[in-house]
Amino acid sequence: MSSLGVNIDHVATLRQARRTVEPDPVWAAALAELGGADAITVHLREDRRHIQDRDLEVLRQTVQVKLNLEAAISPEMIAIACRVKPDQVTLVPERREEVTTEGGLDIVAHSLAVAEAVKRLRDAGIAISLFIDPSARQIDAAIELGVDAVELHTGSYANAMNPQDQHARLVELSRGAAMVRLASLQLAAGHGLTYRNVEPVAKLNGMGELNIGHSIVSRAVLVGFTQAVREMKALIHS
Repeated sequence: MSSLGVNIDHVATLRQARRTVEPDPVWAAALAELGGADAITVHLREDRRHIQDRDLEVLRQTVQVKLNLEAAISPEMIAIACRVKPDQVTLVPERREEVTTEGGLDIVAHSLAVAEAVKRLRDAGIAISLFIDPSARQIDAAIELGVDAVELHTGSYANAMNPQDQHARLVELSRGAAMVRLASLQLAAGHGLTYRNVEPVAKLNGMGELNIGHSIVSRAVLVGFTQAVREMKALIHS
């Protein structure tokens, strides 16, 4: 049965639109926990477009479930992670000009930088996940690095324009998931998952955790954060 990691970045996006103090992502994290969130995920971007350093510091002190920090492989971000010590760091790609993450981290092309980041995090005693595309080449590289978990990028599935394409992307995810399971790594997935498309991914054999943000935050505007989390959790457990 999949657990639910709630990404609260876009609560901070709303706050930063006015450069004010509300809504506070720390409050959103507490409400997400009340709704049944098994983890809280935040992405501290290098340009600080949403989550701020203060948010991460306070969340580390207040979150009662797993705190998962998404971070680029830059030395600055790894240093912050080693100091704050979240329960898990998920290494992700990051481009300043992108609106949202456009794909998985290419750990083959950036093998030396990824290996250095993994070593620093492991030495700090932090669990490590890699956010990668569901390709055999990337998964094999993740296995060689000896990380704790792999999070498969579900963007191609979520963005599929027709049922045939969506099915093909789901098969691709299923094959990638099987590779991760065979390597005895923890399996997660995320990006672009919504209340309408999450169930097939949640039902993939061995799926351990789904990280979902924008869809939950969007629904929370209408029904409240706790209710939005409860509704998503009910779907992934159906």
